[in-house]
Amino acid sequence: MKKKSTILIQFLLISFIASACENDTHERPKPTETEVPQPVQYGTPFENIPETPDIAMYEVNLRAFSQTGNLSGVTEKLDSLKKLGINVVWLMPIYPTGDEKSVGSPYAVKDNIDIHEDYGTLADLRELVDGAHQRNMAVILDWVANHTAWDHQWIDENPSWYVTDDNGNIIIPPGTGWEDVAELNFNNNNMRSEMISAMKYWVLEANVDGFRCDYAHGVPDDFWKQAIDTLRSIPNRDIIMFAESERKELLSQGFDMMFGWRFYTGLKETFSEGESTVAIVEAHEEEYRGLSTGKHVLRWTSNHDQNAWETTPIDQFENEDGAMAAFVITAYMGGVPLIYSGQEVGFPEQLSFFEGNANKIDWGINAAYKVEYEQVLNFRQESSALRHGDLTNYNSTDVMAFEKTVDEESVFVLVNVRNQAVSYEIPELFQESVWQNAFTETATRFGSNVELAPYECLILRK
Repeated sequence: MKKKSTILIQFLLISFIASACENDTHERPKPTETEVPQPVQYGTPFENIPETPDIAMYEVNLRAFSQTGNLSGVTEKLDSLKKLGINVVWLMPIYPTGDEKSVGSPYAVKDNIDIHEDYGTLADLRELVDGAHQRNMAVILDWVANHTAWDHQWIDENPSWYVTDDNGNIIIPPGTGWEDVAELNFNNNNMRSEMISAMKYWVLEANVDGFRCDYAHGVPDDFWKQAIDTLRSIPNRDIIMFAESERKELLSQGFDMMFGWRFYTGLKETFSEGESTVAIVEAHEEEYRGLSTGKHVLRWTSNHDQNAWETTPIDQFENEDGAMAAFVITAYMGGVPLIYSGQEVGFPEQLSFFEGNANKIDWGINAAYKVEYEQVLNFRQESSALRHGDLTNYNSTDVMAFEKTVDEESVFVLVNVRNQAVSYEIPELFQESVWQNAFTETATRFGSNVELAPYECLILRK
């Protein structure tokens, strides 16, 4: 009798549930085929993200970097980057490029959470990131927040996510002439959330360590704070963020670094236009004036824009020795140094980064030049004074001279910025002092003057 009662109760309960479901007008929505699953953490977050002043960054032009022009081609050269003294690898945009109104620019992004078929797959990106982490290097992606390609799915699905003119037509970024991209509307909170979710996707699914943010000053400052706060709230994460901008206000939104165009201009004025080294000193002081502790400027003698649209560093600074002299100042005076693809072997051709790029870097040239770059960067990574020390300038018109000191370590740098021999008068407090050459380990005792060959660099420590 007890068993029959139990069966009856179960029958009545099932009948009640079925009847309730038939009358329920608020059915739970079914997942759509296009619904994107929530990203999950792949691998283990990298624990050895360098402090900002300790970063030595390398920018990878994926199409030019290897014969295969893909992510695997970068993975194969990670040992070379490590030997160079690099600890952060920046990948130019890896995403599918738009076809509509296209000029082939990787900064016209068609899909924020996919990889361009030319570059490989998510598995290839994971392999690259894993390999970098194993070699104690971080990996950051190029991120384009200001705009998308015209055939991005958001255009059709969410047109309110874009800025329109008075006639309701989506516009290009104002004042840019970038006809291949559409301006995003940061007054739309749904777009903001989706953009941040896409950034979070790569941190989790590919285990990347941060972003270089393209045209960062084109985006409202408060978006960056929202995005960076969200990314840094991911458990067990240290995120690198740097802005392609000279707006110091962005650093207060959470960015670690900004771009040093002013310093690059100072280098050109001194090396190429014959101005005094004061141009370099003033550029440095201008960029660091008012920066909060821990915030820094990324500096270079070449990057993808300068290389593609202007010239190579060897041409800009007259020859290989001039380019190396400019880089020594860039790497040692202050800030975070950047090397662009092929720079370390003095690749003589300008590199396109657009689709259809025919340039491929010849890594078999100039092995001795690469050794010089390795010496310069690896000594910086060994020297606390160069990375963290206080700067004192002793420059003359033709010689960039400065001392970096921290605790008991001191480094004295002399760089002839002219393509001719010059004489430098040693400051009185250094006369008769003894220093060790950082590269040859030979001793140098200063008299009242030192003769420097064209573009000679003298790096001394004690």
